[in-house]
Amino acid sequence: MKNILYTIICSFTLISCIVYQKGADGKPGEPGKPGEPSKTNFTTSNFDQKLADSLGADKMGMKNYFLVILKTGPKDKEITDKAQRAELFKGHFNNMTEMEKSGKLKLAGPFSTKNSLGYRGIFLLDVKTEEEAKSLLQNDPTIKNQIFEVEILPWYGSAAIPMHLKYHKKIAQENP
Repeated sequence: MKNILYTIICSFTLISCIVYQKGADGKPGEPGKPGEPSKTNFTTSNFDQKLADSLGADKMGMKNYFLVILKTGPKDKEITDKAQRAELFKGHFNNMTEMEKSGKLKLAGPFSTKNSLGYRGIFLLDVKTEEEAKSLLQNDPTIKNQIFEVEILPWYGSAAIPMHLKYHKKIAQENP
């Protein structure tokens, strides 16, 4: 009796471990192989064409952006006057606000700790060209005064990223 129960449990376990791929009708498809990626179509019934179009999404729900990495600039340590630095950073935050209002800045924030690369923060810009990104950044006094220097890279990410902005405004008690 023990052997029969043991055989049933082992058989059930073995059968339940076989990998199946989902069929077109939602029922199990052909058996797959362990470690083999599923050939499942990830299209969902929640797809919203109007929203995808409004966000500029491609078929994968993605779009191109420019990632700006703010790095410690060559004159960061030279500007020691606290009032001058405060004024430059006020302009930095004002420029961020203007970029957001114009629909160009989709994400921004500082790195939470110092790092050996001198990286200080990032911007994610929704612009067509690197030249357009550079033009927007020239309005930032911390960049103009070389407190920060920038690296600009093309980046491909979710077209839904901008949607976080409306929620962030609802949860932030203070703004810089």
